[in-house]
Amino acid sequence: MSGINKVILVGHLGKDPEVRHLEGGVAVASFPLATSETFNKDGRKVEQTEWHNIVMWRGLADVAGKFLQKGKLVYIEGKLRTRSFEDKEGIKKYTTEVVAENFTMLGRKTDFENDSAPKPALKTSDTDGYRNNDADDLPF
Repeated sequence: MSGINKVILVGHLGKDPEVRHLEGGVAVASFPLATSETFNKDGRKVEQTEWHNIVMWRGLADVAGKFLQKGKLVYIEGKLRTRSFEDKEGIKKYTTEVVAENFTMLGRKTDFENDSAPKPALKTSDTDGYRNNDADDLPF
């Protein structure tokens, strides 16, 4: 039996998505996402924020680059992926990211509108043709 690697997050973007294009024109977007929870500690309300590194590929990355902005609330589904890289000093480092498979922009429709931009579809998912099934084939 195979395992399950599923992540569901609802949070606010910490920065505008950074979209870049790799060889062959493949788009990749990345941004930090903040999720917060509130709990009572010693009779007072405490908020704890966790930061997640989000990565989106291909069409999903293009849509994120057009419509997502710092501070916007978004629902994201994806999977965890840990990868390694070497820093400037040649030291091997590891990072864990959420590779998004789909997302839904939350909030009022007017939160995503401005005078010059087209009106977005408020849901971007596998049925919209942006499902990220082949992210495993891409180099990290």
